[in-house]
Amino acid sequence: MRTVTKIVASLAILSTITMAQTLVTVNGTAITQEDVDKELMAATQGRFNQVPAEKQEDFRKQVLEQLVAKELIYNDAKKAGLLNTDDFKKRYEEVTNRIKKEIAIQLWQEQEFNKIKISEKEKKDYYDANKEEFAENESVRARHILVEKEADAKKIISELKSLKGETLKNKFMEVAKEKSTCTSAPQGGDLGYFTEGQMVPEFNDKAFSMKAKEITTEPVKTQFGYHVIYIEDKKAKTTKSFPEVKPFIEQRLKTEKAKSAIMAKMKELEKKAEIK
Repeated sequence: MRTVTKIVASLAILSTITMAQTLVTVNGTAITQEDVDKELMAATQGRFNQVPAEKQEDFRKQVLEQLVAKELIYNDAKKAGLLNTDDFKKRYEEVTNRIKKEIAIQLWQEQEFNKIKISEKEKKDYYDANKEEFAENESVRARHILVEKEADAKKIISELKSLKGETLKNKFMEVAKEKSTCTSAPQGGDLGYFTEGQMVPEFNDKAFSMKAKEITTEPVKTQFGYHVIYIEDKKAKTTKSFPEVKPFIEQRLKTEKAKSAIMAKMKELEKKAEIK
């Protein structure tokens, strides 16, 4: 397993290469980055990206080790002649029949779904009747510098308050990287866009009372420490346009219609079938 250990150690580097990149071959059979990613997505039910970043690499290593182990065992089973036994053939046929049925059902459902057509009028009528569903609240994009002491925050404000425009933004980012204790420091204190209520009250109230391209004139105290806030951008409350949400509406209406159509088709099939 010394070779496997070396492969696992280099996985972090290899994972940045193309999806089909071969990570390792076991007796001539390639195990690719795509193979690993498929296993990860299956194991996490499609939510691997929600796994904390610090744990993702460990999961990747574990999955690669498991795939290598499976290939080794499979090769040994072939050498032992297990694939030619009656027990193997029986189990293989059972699994094949089950998978065959599942695939057929999936394709049937996709076929029924694709039969559904949604007119432009239906989509527009839904949009007009449900505009509140597509409303986006006012949001701000803020950067901040978090320090432990109020005196330090005041000193930073004094250093920045005479600056304007891009000069202010660039200097703010520079100071954030150097002095902020927040995890956003490497990104120049960037907190991204957020809406009302997403931040602690003191921070939230101040951020939404400010104008874009300005900083706080006084430190903002929260349970985390003292903040110097810079508002990079503000977005007013808006409603997404019909063209923006049309694909979403079409998918929703097709799904609703497909459920009804499939239920109707099932009743029709039940009537024709001999069920004892």
